[in-house]
Amino acid sequence: MGTREDLLAAAKQCLAERGYARTTVRDIVAASGSNLAAINYHFGTRDKLLNQAMMESSAAAVQQILESLSDRAGADPAARLHDFLTRLITSFTENPALWSANVESLAQALHSPELRAEFGSAQAAARTGLAELFGPVEPDSRIGDVLQTMIGGLLVQHLVDPDHAPTAADITTGLRAIAAFLPPTRPRPAP
Repeated sequence: MGTREDLLAAAKQCLAERGYARTTVRDIVAASGSNLAAINYHFGTRDKLLNQAMMESSAAAVQQILESLSDRAGADPAARLHDFLTRLITSFTENPALWSANVESLAQALHSPELRAEFGSAQAAARTGLAELFGPVEPDSRIGDVLQTMIGGLLVQHLVDPDHAPTAADITTGLRAIAAFLPPTRPRPAP
């Protein structure tokens, strides 16, 4: 690996061990075996390095979940959703430091237009991917909108109070209950 990759690996390690707000440039330098100038040269700032590390770590965790569902491609969408939520919750449980750092970095986006734009782009891609994964043959972006919104709330609940956070079965049962009292759908207006 080169210095840039060493810095990213060290930042990912520090995020997992210390979280976003408590990771210092000294921590990253010590973990990477590089120097402060290397952070500035390759990333400009600590925040840009941490943001890149966070985006890559989160994307890798979600990609691993999606790949684990590849054997369920032909399964009923409700069963795929249940499996996805189960595996997502397992990831929240097994990697709480990663997901805590993810939430911390979202708070940083409130103060950084650049980071806000990066997260906005990543969220849009996630909504599209979720719509394609769980939608009909012609993906409906509203499915991705609902799932992405739900995942954020699920993450926070599992980080704050994992013993009382909803399970995959709770969510799928709740979605069915909500669907039962919604009015019939109308065709989506043309863009």
